[in-house]
Amino acid sequence: MEEKKNAEPSAERQLTDKELEELLKKSENVTEFPEVTFDEFTPPTHEEWVDACNALLKGQPFDKVMFTKTYEGITFQPMYTRKDTDGILPKDNYPGMGDFLRGSTANGYVRHPWGIAQSCDETLPSENNELLKHEVSHGSTVYNIRTDSATMENRDVQDAEKPGDEGVSLTTLDDMHVLLDGLDLTKYPVMMYGGPSSAALLALTAAALKAKGKAIKEVTGVIGANPVGQLIKKGQSIAGLDQLYDEMADCILWTRANAPHLRTVMVRSDVFSRGGAEDVQEVAYTFGMAVEYIRQMLKRNISIHDIAQSFYFGFNQGANFFMEISKLRAARQVWSNIMEAFGAEEEDRAMLIHGRPALFTKTVFDPYVNMLRNTTQTFSSVVGGVTTYENEPFDEPIRKGDTFSRRIARNVQVMLQEEFGLLRPVDPAGGSWAVESLTKELTEKIWAEFQKIEGMGGIIKALEDGYPQQSIADVVEKRFKSLELRKDRAVGTNMYPNMTEELLDTRPEDTETLKKQRIHDVEAYRADIDQKFLEEKLDQLKKASGSEKIEAAVEAFSAGATIGEIRQALGRGQSETMPVIEPHRWTERFEQMRMDTEKFKADTGKNVEIFLANMGPIPQHKARADFSTSFLQVGEFNVHLNDGFQDGEDGTAIEKCVKAASEFPYDVAVICSTDKTYPDIVPELTPKLKKALPEGAVVFLAGAAPKDLKEKYDAAGVDDYVSVKANCYEILRMLQKKKGMIE
Repeated sequence: MEEKKNAEPSAERQLTDKELEELLKKSENVTEFPEVTFDEFTPPTHEEWVDACNALLKGQPFDKVMFTKTYEGITFQPMYTRKDTDGILPKDNYPGMGDFLRGSTANGYVRHPWGIAQSCDETLPSENNELLKHEVSHGSTVYNIRTDSATMENRDVQDAEKPGDEGVSLTTLDDMHVLLDGLDLTKYPVMMYGGPSSAALLALTAAALKAKGKAIKEVTGVIGANPVGQLIKKGQSIAGLDQLYDEMADCILWTRANAPHLRTVMVRSDVFSRGGAEDVQEVAYTFGMAVEYIRQMLKRNISIHDIAQSFYFGFNQGANFFMEISKLRAARQVWSNIMEAFGAEEEDRAMLIHGRPALFTKTVFDPYVNMLRNTTQTFSSVVGGVTTYENEPFDEPIRKGDTFSRRIARNVQVMLQEEFGLLRPVDPAGGSWAVESLTKELTEKIWAEFQKIEGMGGIIKALEDGYPQQSIADVVEKRFKSLELRKDRAVGTNMYPNMTEELLDTRPEDTETLKKQRIHDVEAYRADIDQKFLEEKLDQLKKASGSEKIEAAVEAFSAGATIGEIRQALGRGQSETMPVIEPHRWTERFEQMRMDTEKFKADTGKNVEIFLANMGPIPQHKARADFSTSFLQVGEFNVHLNDGFQDGEDGTAIEKCVKAASEFPYDVAVICSTDKTYPDIVPELTPKLKKALPEGAVVFLAGAAPKDLKEKYDAAGVDDYVSVKANCYEILRMLQKKKGMIE
């Protein structure tokens, strides 16, 4: 593949305001095109449009069907017009100017494409090195290195419970030397998330480059920390927050002097997004963390300019396409206002944003649908204006990616750049009546929620009081309920399940063997180090202060220190605790339900057996039989199909149906026909089915009973109703419990 342009993240605009103004003045002198009018068309009035919709809705209520409420408290309108947005369309500024609504740079992606930052998470440094090289040779433009939990928490591999659980295992300078061998960090930006602190990873990277005779000065990208985010993810910090804030300040001072293109604070929204937060919560709480960092850095005498040039944001993109575009545009406006309040100059109010698809929206069953979910989320991220982006492999919720899944993920971005022309439009969403309206609403709601956090005393106090945790938990329950009622649809999980599907192999790593190999590599490297010299360097690190600590850590790593020894020398202080935000995926309850069925089938050879009491010819029962089949197969139950029962010389339809139901030990019978025929069928058929079926079996009616008939149907013995209003999850769980699958 043709080598791609350097995607160095940069908040600097490519044109100055003066140059841009001159360019715009020149464009005003271009010969005007003749005005095109549409006088021959008579514009329909809003009332006429509503009347036309009502005709198509065939009696369904316009106000309920045509308006969509979101979890953010925003209602999508059925149609947006220029009249509704004339007052909010951007008229006085251009991309890369003002509040950065329209983008952080004047030229968008024209000169600097967004960085394709496919993450590399192999456990062994040597294998991760090969993966990094493979990625950039096939389209990636950022070295995105994911580390494991032990590395992020500054624990040596000997103390790691599961080396490589989330990424590469790093303990010594030799590990980093192997990881970075042959990588050109001056050509491609580097990206590493340090979790609670970036001090050790930053020093380890600098030491490895120094050992190769390479300067870190020209390295671009981010080796970033997010101590508050990590605290509410894990519930406990690796050191006191004051200690971690000190290290954050040390890293900023050191990089501003030694690696000015490298950022060391990465404010990621992952913990909120994984918890199920809606977009307003995700952005507002992330900004709450960012403002906490700003205040702590200002206390440590870091200038607002240096702070701004050290920040990098990370947001996860959800499933609501237009909302996600608007979220990024709104976030830039709010952040610009926040930075202005701190006295930042305009150039320091822009954001660098790293995007990724929300793991919350991914499924274990029918995982190939995740490719489609990731594609729309990538598209919305690009249109919204990310700086860098990592598109996760479709099998992310199941295992680490392989060659195939990584290739598909990477090529989505490559195609958007090379084939779909998304590098050309500078502000693709600008002027859209819908997006501009949503952006305005989101901006106001994000600002209000952010102000609420500030009013509580800041994000730390709000978290200690449990406000964000409870607010997100409330939204998660709403999401789960909508999924249970199938108002939200997860293809392949709560809708259209694939009954023949075999789950992907999780390909568990041989952790024990990997740990032994890693320990052997570390011990081999440390076998001939000068222990006395190392102790001197560690002692110097303990005594160092400010940015000298990072330089002292570099020297200690060079002398043979492990990442655990560096953490010990840096200090831990009083570890802090915080109520966590539990991670979720929106389909996890349905997936567990289906796995319970699979386990029961494997253990007993039995399943919930469903009899479709299809009454009348196929056109009469088919619609509800198909609906009921899909509804009950969500639990992976065995649905027995038939062509329906009709009156004939050999008996009535009801007699035939009851006879068929008695010939097999069914657990459920579902009466399927039409509302018109139910009054004649249900009262007679239901009690006969109850008698014919095994003891404890239940009878459902397909469709919701009219209010005037429900009491009659209930009295006949109907146990529940399978309809669009039914709680699919609760009904299927009830059947599992009756069968003995669950307690």
